[in-house]
Amino acid sequence: MQRWRGLEDIPEDWGRSVVTIGSYDGVHRGHQLIIKHAVDRARELGVPSVVVTFDPHPSEVVRPGSHPPLLAPHHRRAELCADLGVDALLILPFTTEFSKLSPADFVAKVLVDKLHAKAVVEGPNFRFGHKAAGNVDFLREQGETYDFDVEVVELYVSGSAGGGQPFSSTLTRRLVAEGDVEGAREILGRPHRVEGIVVRGAQRGRELGFPTANVETLPHTAIPADGVYAGWLHVEGEAMPAAISVGTNPQFDGTERTVEAYAIDRVGLDLYGLHVAVDFLAYVRGMAKFDSIEALLEAIADDVKRSRELIEAYDGE
Repeated sequence: MQRWRGLEDIPEDWGRSVVTIGSYDGVHRGHQLIIKHAVDRARELGVPSVVVTFDPHPSEVVRPGSHPPLLAPHHRRAELCADLGVDALLILPFTTEFSKLSPADFVAKVLVDKLHAKAVVEGPNFRFGHKAAGNVDFLREQGETYDFDVEVVELYVSGSAGGGQPFSSTLTRRLVAEGDVEGAREILGRPHRVEGIVVRGAQRGRELGFPTANVETLPHTAIPADGVYAGWLHVEGEAMPAAISVGTNPQFDGTERTVEAYAIDRVGLDLYGLHVAVDFLAYVRGMAKFDSIEALLEAIADDVKRSRELIEAYDGE
């Protein structure tokens, strides 16, 4: 899959294509319906498919300080789009100047002049251009002028997550913040992932016999509520079953919120400085302060046991 940052990265000889535009944070199951439709339509027409997204999140430019927690950084979104068969990903730097583009100028400069859209695939509530003034009806009018089709895909999927609410990035962020990683997993179609660099912490886990990878997460990451979770620690292509702790470490009166993963049954790992990913499969328990170190060790051993059981049950499904 080709990856472009900015309109200037698009090859000058780029031909017609099928395009879909959106933040696509998380690439959840609703997003997947739209992207898959765009990919399938592109193959039918014999042209490449392009996903267009933005960096930073438009809300941060329009309303500074309102950047939402991110379910997936751009490199992860690129991986997920590639898995869906997308041919090219265009990340548009979302600046104040760019935010002032009218819907008509956006169509002309992005969809027509650069991507030569043959078809545009969107959800029914798609909005674009200055003050989100453009919608799918306007897009259809522009399509008649510039010779591209507009196809609207119903993206509303629902299940048990969120009490049956339609799947969305907003709902997923809320569930993650509440610690409902099982609900988030249903919406995403995979476990919620947090990434970052392993840094040195207080090394108390090592002293207690349960050494953890202390993950310095990427900016604006959507981090689950404080507690203990079962999941995986991904290191250089290997997925290791893990017990994961999120919180301030109240046992030792900590103040800094951290994400720490203990790779179950692994000994002698040296992960400092490595970029790793942590997948959250299931909630195990809330964060607590125990009466003694012995009680803490007993709880950790139980956390590891429970995490192992949850992961084995999931792998066996």
